[in-house]
Amino acid sequence: MNIYSWNVNGIRSALKKGFGDWFKSTAPDILCLQEVRAEEEQADDLQVPDGYYTFWNSCKRKKGYSGVAVFSQIEPDAVNYGFDIEEFDEEGRVLQLVFPDWVLNSIYFPNGGSGDDRLDYKLRFYDAFLENSMRWVKDGKHVLTVGDYNTCHKAIDIARPEENENVSGFLPIERAWMDKYVDSGFVDTFRTLHPDTREAYSWWSNRGGARARNVGWRLDYAFVDQTLMQNVVSSEIHPNVMGSDHCPISIELEPPFAPLPIKPADAD
Repeated sequence: MNIYSWNVNGIRSALKKGFGDWFKSTAPDILCLQEVRAEEEQADDLQVPDGYYTFWNSCKRKKGYSGVAVFSQIEPDAVNYGFDIEEFDEEGRVLQLVFPDWVLNSIYFPNGGSGDDRLDYKLRFYDAFLENSMRWVKDGKHVLTVGDYNTCHKAIDIARPEENENVSGFLPIERAWMDKYVDSGFVDTFRTLHPDTREAYSWWSNRGGARARNVGWRLDYAFVDQTLMQNVVSSEIHPNVMGSDHCPISIELEPPFAPLPIKPADAD
C-alpha cells in the first residue's frame, strides 16, 4: 500500500503545473494534499481518477486559506474533520481516515512565523494532535500521520541551520516538541530508513533560486507508531516533482499490521 502526501500550495495553481497528469501516472493508493486553498467546487479542473473516495476539509474562517484533501482507493470506516476542538478545526487543517486497525492523519500543521500568538497556536495545535494520536494508540489502533509539520526536527533537515535558529520552523521550542513526539512513541520513517542522508528537503523558498541550489528545509514527514514501523517498506522524498514550493513525499506499507495491545482506560 503506497501513500503520497503533498503540500500543493494551492490546488488550482498546481493543476496548471501538471498536477493532474502526475496524479494519474503515480496512481497512489491514497493521496493526501495540504494547503489546497480552495473549496472542492473550485477545483473543477481536477479530474479524480475512477476508484477514489474523495474527502475535503476547507478552511471555514477564511476562503482561499489552508485546507486539506484526501483521495483514497480504500474506503474508510469513518472520517473525522479535525480534533473536535473548534479553534483548531475551523482552519481546515485535518482529515482523519479511520480504518479497522489503523488511522491515517493528513495534516497541515500551522506555521508559527506570524508572531507570538501564532507560535502559541501552533504549539497548542501540536499538543492537541499528540493527545488525539495517543488516544488512538491506547484504543489499539495504529497511527500514521503525513503532512506538512512546518518544523525541521534536526540540523540535518535544513540546509542552513545556524542562519535559521531564530526562525519559526527551526526554533528550539518547536524542535523540542518534535523530540516529545518521538519520545511518545512515534517514528520519523524517512530518517529511520535514511539515517545519514543529507540535503534531503521537501520545501524551498521561491526566492533566490533556492530550489535550484537545493537550499531547503525538510518540513514534510510520515510518522508512524513504533509497532507499525515494522511494516514500513519505504519512505521517500520526491524533489524532482514540480508544481509547488513543496515536493511530494511517500510511504509504502506492507500489511497485515501487528495488533496493538489495548490499554485500560485508566492506564497512564
